[in-house]
Amino acid sequence: MTGRERVRAIISRMPADRPAFWLGNPHADSWPIYHHYFHTENEEELRLKIKDDMRWICPQFFPGFYRDPLGRAPFSRPRSPKQKDALLAPLADCESIDEVEAFDWPDPAYLHFDDTIAALRNTGNFYRLSGMWTSFYHDVMFLFGMENYLIKMYTDPDVVEAVTRHVCEFYFAANRLFFERAGDLMDGFFFGNDFGTQQDLIIGPEQFDRFIMPWFRKFTEQGHHHGYQVILHSCGAVHKVIDRLIDAGVDCLHPIQAKAHNMDAAILARDFGGRIAFMGGIDTQDLLINATPEAVKEDVRRVKKILGPHLIVSPSHEALLPNIPPQNVEAMIEAAFENEISENNQ
Repeated sequence: MTGRERVRAIISRMPADRPAFWLGNPHADSWPIYHHYFHTENEEELRLKIKDDMRWICPQFFPGFYRDPLGRAPFSRPRSPKQKDALLAPLADCESIDEVEAFDWPDPAYLHFDDTIAALRNTGNFYRLSGMWTSFYHDVMFLFGMENYLIKMYTDPDVVEAVTRHVCEFYFAANRLFFERAGDLMDGFFFGNDFGTQQDLIIGPEQFDRFIMPWFRKFTEQGHHHGYQVILHSCGAVHKVIDRLIDAGVDCLHPIQAKAHNMDAAILARDFGGRIAFMGGIDTQDLLINATPEAVKEDVRRVKKILGPHLIVSPSHEALLPNIPPQNVEAMIEAAFENEISENNQ
């Protein structure tokens, strides 16, 4: 099997020839450490060496994907103290639908996908994660400011719904344009909204159903309509809404924040096993940082045994930080490929 075939099969909960592995998207400061340790010179060389099955090719990774005449990015967020005052919560004081409608929303006409399409075309036979990152929950939160957003769900719910609609309409249009061009160059629509904290959801299930699920369902349906598997990235303790995510059509859940409440592999297998695929689950908060390589291998074996053929082995957060020893990264990779044809697939 190729990487594309293997991951497609696992996400479809079908037999594969061996376990699949994704390194994730390590922090920029981690790459020099990995290249020194694994004796590689660039990202692709390293991924080939470790038999990484997946490539993440997101339009937002490419400079110039959005060409606003005034140089603005859609839903810009402050990246430095100098930007903070100018960009912080532009809709913090918004209290009416008229103000929402008057806001200068991003325009899909400014989108340019040539670089992303070229990268997809030049990718080998690996599973291609793509599509707009579509982080509508975070973007609405940024526009209001987190505290204001949570309060306005109670004081001004119509305003929250109007802002959510504008943000999501942009992403829906952007994905439509991109999917029409990408066609079968991509395999999985991968998008991210961190719904959980270490202990629970950021908002209650009732608010989740009202402000998140209607558009969330539209995005999963959009991905499926274009023939893609749908992979959701959500950090944190999201156990309470995994049933909702499955019902909405999510095929695979990433990154399985292992130390978050009720997110251990054993609990996920007990409550959702066989109904959804999982990607991740190898703890980056403690295990990969502090454990010995042998302890890392033991935990990878444990997670593989519990989640079985419906797991893509990967870190519990894609942005591996430089505080993780490369020896432990290597141990995770080695254990991922032990017993390459599992008893479940013989």
